[in-house]
Amino acid sequence: MSWETRLRLRHVRAFVEIARAESVSIAAERLNVTQPAVSRSLKELEEMVGVPLFDRIGRGIRLNEAGRIFHAHTSASMLELMRGYDRITKDGGISSRLSVGVLPTAATDLVPRAALTFREELPHVRLHILTGPNWLLFNQLRDQTLDLVVGRMPEKETAAGVTFRQLYIEDVVLVCRPDHPILGSDSPEWHISDHPLIMPPRGAVISQTVERYLTSIGLPEMRGAFETVALPVGRKIVGISDALWFISRGVVADELTAKTIVVVPLASPLLSGAVGISVSRSSPLSVERSVFAECLEKAVDVA
Repeated sequence: MSWETRLRLRHVRAFVEIARAESVSIAAERLNVTQPAVSRSLKELEEMVGVPLFDRIGRGIRLNEAGRIFHAHTSASMLELMRGYDRITKDGGISSRLSVGVLPTAATDLVPRAALTFREELPHVRLHILTGPNWLLFNQLRDQTLDLVVGRMPEKETAAGVTFRQLYIEDVVLVCRPDHPILGSDSPEWHISDHPLIMPPRGAVISQTVERYLTSIGLPEMRGAFETVALPVGRKIVGISDALWFISRGVVADELTAKTIVVVPLASPLLSGAVGISVSRSSPLSVERSVFAECLEKAVDVA
């Protein structure tokens, strides 16, 4: 009997869940079956494909090279099956919800564009979008109140239990009003300390990025007169004062296009970082989450 006639959905489900959990026992709990049943499904699958798919490491289990190749195809197939089922069983009404946490850098352009495309793709799904501080959104992601978070790659201490998928690289910029005196300087870095600073609050994803930059130019103790990543507040303070604001470019993209505020020319790779999608390692497969990720990628390509 050929392998394709022996293959069952239980084999694929067991394999995908073991790969996600890196544990047979945890996979069994998530699938609501016994551990021996999951082990048997994996053994049968490895016999069918003719190669081991996992390396056993101590008490854990991890995909090997063959397993990673097989996983790329099986996880995509599972999602397509789930998507097909959704499309033929939904009655056209709002019947499910996707909860997305959005950090400021993605809130002004990327996520709104993706949301409109997502509505066209899955009109029966209600998109629930939340903004908030970095620590709160990632806590909600880990406890599965949120399905994903869109924004800057989290720092190591925030990233526990989370996988990150990069969409693009974005810089943090120092912005000011168009007629600010610092713009006439050949070396604006030397004059940053002459003006009030608006800094990202402690706990914001870009906070450590800005602190590392200031340390690199000899201002390790520099503190902000104000702390915010909120566009309405920062935009207003910058517009009516000599304040300088460190903020992700995506937050102020429309203002930069309109030239109501401008970028102070700083040359530093320390101010660049990845923006993308963060997902809890313990979250189950989700058609809605997969489709929204595709919509985010499309929005990046269009921008």
